[in-house]
Formats: sequence, structure tokens, C-alpha cells
Amino acid sequence: MSAEAAALRLGGTVATRAVRLWLAPKEREQQAHASMSELIRVRVPGLRVRRGVERQFEQIADAVAGRVQPLLEHEFRGLTENGREAVLAAVTDAFVRADLSDEAVLGSDADPAELTRRVRACVPVPDGFSEVETRFHEIVLAECCDCYVRVLRRLPVFTERAVTDLLARSTSLADELQKVLERLPARSLYAPQGTGEDEAFRNQYLSLVSKSLDEIELFGLGPSDRAPRTKLSVAYVSLRTSEDGGARRRDRPRPALRSGAQDWEPREAERSSSMRVEAALRDAPRVLLRGEAGSGKTTLLQWLAVTAARGAFTGDLAEWNGLIPVLVKLRQYAGSRPPAPEAMLDRVAGPLTGLMPAGWMHRAFADGRVLLLVDGVDELLAGERRGVREWLRGLLHQYPDSRVVVTSRPAAARSDWLRAEEFTALHLARMTPADLTSFIRQWHQAVRDGSGLSCAEEDLPRYERSLVTNLQDRPHLQSLATNPLLAALLCALHLARRGQLPRNRMELYRMTLEVLVQQRDNDRGVRSELPVPLTLTDKLCLLRDLAWRLSDNSRTEIAAERAAGHVTAKLAAMRHLDGLEGPAVLDHLLHRSGVLRSPAEGRLDFVHRTFQEYLAAYEAAVEDRIGNLVGRAHLDLWRETVVMAAGHANRTQQEELLGGVLERAEREPRHSRALRLVAASCQETMPSVPDALAARLDEAVVRLVPPRRQSEVASLAAVGPPLLRLLPESLAGLSATSAAATVATVAQIGGDGALAHLERYAGAAEVGVGQHLLDSWEYFDVAAYARTVLPKLPLGELIMHLSHPGQWAYATGLDQIRWVAVEYPIPDLTRMAELPPLRALWLAAVRGEADLSLLGIHPDLAILSLSGRGRLHRIEVLREFARLSILTLRFRDLPPLAAVPLPSKLRHLRLGELPADYDVGPLSGYDRLRRLTLAGRGSPRGLDDGALLAQLRELELTGYDLRDWVPLRAGVADLALTVVECVLPPDLEPRPGLEAWRCVTQDGRPHPLNEP
Repeated sequence: MSAEAAALRLGGTVATRAVRLWLAPKEREQQAHASMSELIRVRVPGLRVRRGVERQFEQIADAVAGRVQPLLEHEFRGLTENGREAVLAAVTDAFVRADLSDEAVLGSDADPAELTRRVRACVPVPDGFSEVETRFHEIVLAECCDCYVRVLRRLPVFTERAVTDLLARSTSLADELQKVLERLPARSLYAPQGTGEDEAFRNQYLSLVSKSLDEIELFGLGPSDRAPRTKLSVAYVSLRTSEDGGARRRDRPRPALRSGAQDWEPREAERSSSMRVEAALRDAPRVLLRGEAGSGKTTLLQWLAVTAARGAFTGDLAEWNGLIPVLVKLRQYAGSRPPAPEAMLDRVAGPLTGLMPAGWMHRAFADGRVLLLVDGVDELLAGERRGVREWLRGLLHQYPDSRVVVTSRPAAARSDWLRAEEFTALHLARMTPADLTSFIRQWHQAVRDGSGLSCAEEDLPRYERSLVTNLQDRPHLQSLATNPLLAALLCALHLARRGQLPRNRMELYRMTLEVLVQQRDNDRGVRSELPVPLTLTDKLCLLRDLAWRLSDNSRTEIAAERAAGHVTAKLAAMRHLDGLEGPAVLDHLLHRSGVLRSPAEGRLDFVHRTFQEYLAAYEAAVEDRIGNLVGRAHLDLWRETVVMAAGHANRTQQEELLGGVLERAEREPRHSRALRLVAASCQETMPSVPDALAARLDEAVVRLVPPRRQSEVASLAAVGPPLLRLLPESLAGLSATSAAATVATVAQIGGDGALAHLERYAGAAEVGVGQHLLDSWEYFDVAAYARTVLPKLPLGELIMHLSHPGQWAYATGLDQIRWVAVEYPIPDLTRMAELPPLRALWLAAVRGEADLSLLGIHPDLAILSLSGRGRLHRIEVLREFARLSILTLRFRDLPPLAAVPLPSKLRHLRLGELPADYDVGPLSGYDRLRRLTLAGRGSPRGLDDGALLAQLRELELTGYDLRDWVPLRAGVADLALTVVECVLPPDLEPRPGLEAWRCVTQDGRPHPLNEP
């Protein structure tokens, strides 16, 4: 039986009992089983009048059914068909058998609840009903009794007026009752008191979330109770995420290089292996978001909650507007069960929970309107995490349409931890230089808008610019500031020191470890699982020992079981921790230190190679293992450990370490260059150089310069500014390779001293070296470089790469430039008229409309490359570029080639982002065209033209399906064909002139013709 039919049946039963009480109030048994029609026929004279009365009560029955039907539909999902029909039959039977006379109604004071109680006492719930069926029976019976009493209140059953008077009023009776019943709030298991107040409470709740969660602590170096706070909506920075397969790729141990300015600017597209977290969340309704300590997990959930409360999502998450955010911080439920739906708002909206309508949270879940944000699986004890999974499983079985985001550190939840519940595992990626720039900008804006500003507001922009510049010049700081927590530490330290970062990175590493290992958990109130709490000194002692054991065995990972054995051995020597077990302590360090992680099941490593090297160096100094370091100083894997050990060591140990390394350099010619470089690099971390070593260190560095090749740039640049005074004052006499490597080394070192060096080099630079000098502009202050270095270069023969907007104003003032490449996004072509007349122009990202007539000021263009998103306008002006020989157009909405008037001297044409079946046949009329590069999809159209292929010398195709392209097999004489990321026939044989790169067969497998 359908819910509608069941509702009509119950409505008819209620209406029949109302008719009986109206027309036969004193009768008990004689007409107990008569139908409504029979009752009316017996008691009402006249056919026409009887039909009118019957229609009125049928409308009453329909109105009652309208009240009951939603209840049945809500409960239908939770009951079997047989169980539902049995309950409805029992309710109908109770209504037929119960005493519903005028005396019974008057005896209950016309109170629906009291009448329901009397009916239940008279006709008990049948035996054999389950708990759910019994509850369903109670609710349906109560709803029917409520409707019955409300109908009777409109009937004059308690007076002795004549039937004719009653009939006179019956014409409006049904309409009035129907309106009354329609105005009553719908009631069900999910809405025991109706839904009339739902919208009002929702508005109040969203308003509270919007205000209370839109606040974030500006994490710094002091106690959290004194840390300034600001608006989350101001401070939030979007991060990147990637599909999480469990293991994370290790960074290769190589010296860090300073990033150029282009790396610090926003990019048009993300890396192919990652995407913005908003885009990733859009495509997955259930997400397990894993990230290391400080990667921004909690801040992201808080931002999602605030934005959902305001309905302010745009772009990828616009469809989330209208969802009700529910943030559950699991650490608040440590030691207890996760909250049931009706208790989920207690910690976030405590002041309002007393006003929440009964069943409101369940109704929101049932309607699929909840965005459940579960934070911090790792912040629960290990034994409590299974309960979280069971809690989520039960919740999603009941409410499968809910959107859920769960966060955890990787060590506490593997990527497949919620796979059975169909969760997609994502991993928060490391911040790129561009991400770091955005973070620094937002952090300083948040400080400006927050409380407790420790400097003059007008000074903040200067601090912001200074920090970005400092980070660009110090690659070791860049490599550490790869997540929001560490980036915030840098920002706070820079501001607290009035724009000064420590010259020696050792101090930064020390402060960072203190925050990650101890302070952060203390400030957040996270409980320790251990019976004896570990102090910061205890934790660092254990971590130092583990780091040394890893490094001593030339490893970056270790089996968890073996690591537990090492911790057990170390604990035996720490007498004040007697009673603690190694595996439990290791598990605590893994989950809570923020320094260890589990890259794969049963394996451990440090979250950043720097921390392992720093702690291993610390252990070497404490345990006086200097001889071990001297013997391994030539190994690339040990370089950073040796350098930082020099910073940890006392004066005697420093002399032993550096003296031993330099002695080895004299004895071992094979390793002499690497050893001298390590010894020179130690100057960075030592507070001062012992007098006995100063001369020997200078002599060692002199023998390293100038660099011989580009492969030496990174190692020499890591020595830092002390290297500058040993580099040659002029590039005269150097080979082209050595000169270019010298320029690159100076640029990587950066700073005012490096700028002065490059100014001297520019005065006598040849074109080859001049290009390297021009490309180094992005590593320095824009104005200073434009004022000192650029005027001394032969700019008319060099390509000027503009990597960020700050360079534009200075480029427009250089009249001699002729070759310009703009590598950052621009809105349109309007400002191209500000440049002097050019011979070549490359624009990497035109975001808006591209009006080619604005390039008319450059009539001598020989090379033009335009890439962008918008439309091309006034494309007919291409005909006027008489010298144009190379043209690149990469636009999503490229006009047909028949409408593109290509210049007569065009020799090389590149077209990108072409739609399927884009016709290139019209190119056959351009006799001088020799090279054609196409990137599109589908099958190439127009390339079967023998005349077009015959005139070409080189053809490159990217992204096409070439299985049915005839010339691929037949070949064309003298045509060099390159296919990239195309679909090829599986049986295609190699032939002269054919090269294949990253091509596949129809099933997606790599094609055998791929070049290695």
C-alpha cells in the first residue's frame, strides 16, 4: 500500500468517527462499524442534503490525509512494507475500537495528548512490534487524535441544537477546517513539534557561525592567550591539494636555490599533479583530507564553515551555498563518544542550542543540507579513533546525502582509512613561492585588521615587502616555510624583530622545533597518552637520537618496529622516565610532535629533511661525534648535517671539525673540491670563525672560484655572501660556460653585494653573458637593478623577460629594447603601446579580450606570440605586419583560419587550444609556410591536403587522435613529423622523420614508438 493510500484510509477513519460523534453522540456500539455514508444516510433526510454533507466530510478526510501523508513518507524508509502496513492497521483498529464519544472527549478536556493516552490505555499496542514499529504506532496514533480533536472543536457536538441548524453551517465547515489543518506545522518522527520555527533557528545559527568562527589567532611566538586575533575571512589563503595514495615523494637532498620573481607571482594554471583544494572538494562529496602539522587543515574547515554560513562560495564551490555547516572538533570529545546529531551544535552554538527545534538537526541531515566538517582525527587517543570511524559509518548509513570533510595527520589515518565509506583521500601540498607570497600578503593584512598591532600601521607594507625580498634571497628559509604554520612563524619573527630575520638559520630551526614539538599542543590543550608527560628536553633528546641513527645509516626512512627499539634503548638511559615503553613513546612522538610522520605503512621519517639534519647535527655535537662527521663530509647526503653541526659545536669541536675537513681536502684530491666547499659553507652557521681557521677557510674558497660549470652554481651559492669577495671582479678571460655560471652564482647569492658585482660584469658583457645578466633582473630589487645594471647591457640584442608587473614601468623607459616577453598575466593589449617599437613580442597570458589593432605601433614585428582566454578582435590587422615570419596564437575561441589574414612572409605558424575538427585547409595558399605546430583535440581536419603537406618541412601535432589520419602511415617526403600526446594506431611502424613523445594507444597504454 502506498503512503498516499494509507493516508487517505486514516483520514477516512478520522472523518467517520467525527461524523458519528456529530450525528450520533450518545451511541456506543450499535453503529460502531457503519461507514460514513451509511451514518449520513440514516441521520440526514433528503438526497441532495445528504450528498452535500458527505462531500463536506470527504474534504475533511482529505485534509486529515494531507496531514498524515508526510509522516508516512518520512517513516516509510525506516520500516519494512509488512511492518508499516501492520502499524497502520493497528492504528485504524484502535480508532475504530476506542471510546471517542462526546463523554470521552469532554473527559479528556478536549486535549489531544490526554485523548491519545486514553486511547492507548483502551487499545494497547499489539504484541510483537519492534521498537521502531512501536514508536511509529505512537506517533501516527497521536497525530490522528490531534486531528480528530481539532475537527470536533469546529463541530457543535456539545449542544442540543437542531440538525437543521447544524446543516445550515455545514457549507463553510469543511473549508474552515481545511485551512486550520493546513496552517498547523507538519509533525513527524523528524519533526515531533512541527517545522514552523526551522527557518528562524537556521538564520540565527548561521549568523552565529558567521560571527563566532570568523576569527583566527595570528600564530606567533608568544602564548596563545596573548596572541592577536583577526578575521579569518581576511587571513585565509587557498592551498593546493593532490590525490593521496599514501606514500609521499621524498625531496632529493640537494642545496636549495633562490626562486626567481616569476615563481612568486600567481600562475594561470596549477601543476598537473595538484589542484586548488576548493576544486578538489567540489568533485568529491566525502573527503579525508590529510596533512602534516601546521598544513592548514583546521583553518580550512573553519573557512568552509564561515563561507557556507554566509552563502558566499564562488567558483568551484558555488553549489555549496545553501548548505548548513556543522563543525565538530574531535579534540573536544576526547574521552567521550562523538556527538549525536542533536548534540553537534553544543560546542559551536552553545547559546542557541536550547532554542533548537526538536529534530532540526536530523531534518537537515535527512534533506541532504548538512556540510559536516570533522577536524582532528589525530588529536584523539589511538583507541578512540575506531569509534570515530564507526560514528561516521552509522551517520552516513542513515544520511547518505551529507557532504563530509574529515581531517587528520597522515600518521593517524591512512589514505584508505575511510575507503569503505567511499571517502576520497586528499593530501595538502607544500606551499609554492607564489602561495607563500599570498600568505605573507594576507598575514600582514590580517595583522592590520586585527588587535594588538605591535608596530605603526603605516609600516606594515614595508615589512611585507621586506619579508618577501628576504625569503627570495634566502633559499633555506624558503625551503622551511612550506606550510601555513611555519610561514606564520616567519612572519611573526620578522615583525617582532622589526624586519630582521636571523642571519643564521639555526635559530629559526630551533624556534620552529620548540613550537612544533611542545608549545602548539600545550596551547591547544591536547592530552598526552603517556602516564608520565614528556618535557621538551625529553622529546628533543629522543628525536636527536633517532635522527642520528637514521643519518648514521645513510637513511631517511626507518621501519617503525626498529625505531621503537631505538627509542626503548634511549629510554633506558633516561632514568626519570622509568616505566615508559618505547613503542608507546614513539607512537606519541609520531602523532603529536609534528616532526615525525609515516609515509607508508610501518615506516617512519621526518616531515622535512632539514629537521633530521638539524637534530642529527645536534646529537653529533652533544655526543662528541665530530670524527664521524669529518669522515663523511665529502658525501652529499651529509653536507647539511656537517654544516649545522658547526653551528651546534663549541669552539674546540669547530676547530676539530673544520680542521679535519680541510686536512682531508689536502690528502684526497678526488674529494678536495667537495670538502673545501663544505668547510666554507660552515661559516654560515657559526656565530664566529675561530682565528686558527679563518685563513685556511679563505684559502679553501679561493681554490673553488670561479665556478667551472652550471652544475656548480647551487653548491657555491649556498656559501652565501662571503663568497662574493672571492669571485673575480671581471669576466674577462673566462670561458662562456664559466662566465655564465659565475653570473648565475652571484644572482643566486643575492643582496647588495651581489648587485654591485653584476653591475661591474655588465659593463663589458658580451651578448651571451648579457642575456644571463638580463635574466637575473628577477632576483633583485626592480628599481635598483634597472638603475645600475640594465643601462650597461646591449638591450637591443637581448630578450627582455618581464616576470612580474613591477618590471613594467622600468621596461617602458628603455628605448633600446626590441625583444620583449611578458610572462605574467595581463588584462588586455592596451598597454603594449607604452613599449618602444619592437621586433618580437611574446605574451604568455592575456586574460581578457585581445584587440590586435593595439599592436599597430609595432609594425616591424617579425615574431608575435599571443596566448590567452578571451577573444581575438581586429584580427585583420595581421595583414599589415609585412615582416612577420613567426606567429603563435593560443586562444580558446580562435576564429576560422579562412577569416585570419595571415602575413605573406609567414614561415612558422603555431596554433593552440584548437577545438575538434578545426580546419587548417586554408593554409595551403601560403606558399612560404614551412613549419606548422598544432595543438588540439579530435582528428586533424585539412591536413590530408597533399599540397599543404608538400610545402611544409616540419609538422608538430599535440593532443590529436591520429588513428585514422592517412598521412601518418603513408608519409610525405622531406616532412619531419613530431607527434606529442597523441593517440596512435597500435601497429604503427617507425619511419624516417617520425618522432613520438608521450603518445598512447586507444586503451591509454604508452605507444612503442615513444622516444626515450
